[in-house]
Amino acid sequence: MISHKMKDLVAGSSLIRAMFEEGKRLSAIHGIDNVYDYSLGNPNVEPPEVIKEAIREILDEESPTMVHGYMNNSGYEDVREAIANYTNSKHNTNVAKNHIVMTCGAAGGLNIVFKTLLNPGDEVLTFAPFFAEYRNYASNYDASLVVVPPNTETFQPNLQVFTDYISEKTKVVLVNSPNNPTGVIYNEETLRELAKILEDKQKEYGHSIFLVSDEPYREIVYDQAVVPYLLNYYENTIVGYSYSKSLSLPGERIGYLVVHPNIEEVDSVMASLNVANRILGFVNAPSLFQRVVARTLGAEVDVTIYKKNRDVLYDHIRKVGFEALKPEGAFYLFMKTPIEDDVKFCEDAKKFNLLLVPGRAFGCPGYVRLSYCIAYNRIVNSLPAFESLWALYL
Repeated sequence: MISHKMKDLVAGSSLIRAMFEEGKRLSAIHGIDNVYDYSLGNPNVEPPEVIKEAIREILDEESPTMVHGYMNNSGYEDVREAIANYTNSKHNTNVAKNHIVMTCGAAGGLNIVFKTLLNPGDEVLTFAPFFAEYRNYASNYDASLVVVPPNTETFQPNLQVFTDYISEKTKVVLVNSPNNPTGVIYNEETLRELAKILEDKQKEYGHSIFLVSDEPYREIVYDQAVVPYLLNYYENTIVGYSYSKSLSLPGERIGYLVVHPNIEEVDSVMASLNVANRILGFVNAPSLFQRVVARTLGAEVDVTIYKKNRDVLYDHIRKVGFEALKPEGAFYLFMKTPIEDDVKFCEDAKKFNLLLVPGRAFGCPGYVRLSYCIAYNRIVNSLPAFESLWALYL
């Protein structure tokens, strides 16, 4: 008999994965080339060639015990030192290897952060729209996810109402930039104001409020956009990073946390993250790929491929009549639905073999998410389907 909590999770399983499964079903009927699956953010761009080269060199040059053996729970020391040095050089920070924890991707990183920081009854604040799994991550530790409603004009964090949502129970504020599902980058002005609000609230309540930044899309940006680095704005900050998108390695589950050196009780935080990595079952980030990423710091996928996809899709849906902000980063487009019921709209889209994800999965009904990390010719072939879909509502 499964637990009551898992019963609820199974019953409310991800809309995103449900659409992915629907894509497989439709592909079996119509053929994969005739189904336009925008449901899952699975990178279609090849990893940089240096990844293959690094793997070969490591296996040829390093001893098996160094590649496959046990290590500190936080990861290999030389890998963490390399990442700390790279972070300091790129973002003008002052972190050391002891402020880095290698993790099983961004999801593993967020879970060990929450295990470290949250007590039952605590609250995690995030801004709609947000990645749907955040609610489950908070629930894992008997905390609640509190959602600040969106500013649908810009999809920057809605700071006008943010203050009203902070309470004595607020322990963590979780942000995601470039954002999934909007592709919006949280700008410097927004982050400075956010940090000021948190500083004031810490003084008011007499306890720390931690800012946690989920950044798997940091390197997927367009048109010379800049993603501000949160450690430069607020001391009680932890940044979670993943190579799933920047190097197209989602299945390798490799990422890391960067903890601000001046975070409250830094030694206790780092010790707890180290233990949480083990007791949650991750134990270590994958050993081979720790060594791979240390050799390939600064490598990135070819973002121009995603930009080409973004431009043709965005230009066409706007021409047809749909409303959307042009994504600044990531590989998602958040499109307003011409009817209020975004689930019904997604059902209508399936009539034309378009698989979209309802915005309510991200806490923002009345929109749909399109993941344009698919083959360019598939996007081009799908464009008439958007015209047909729009015509349903004329």
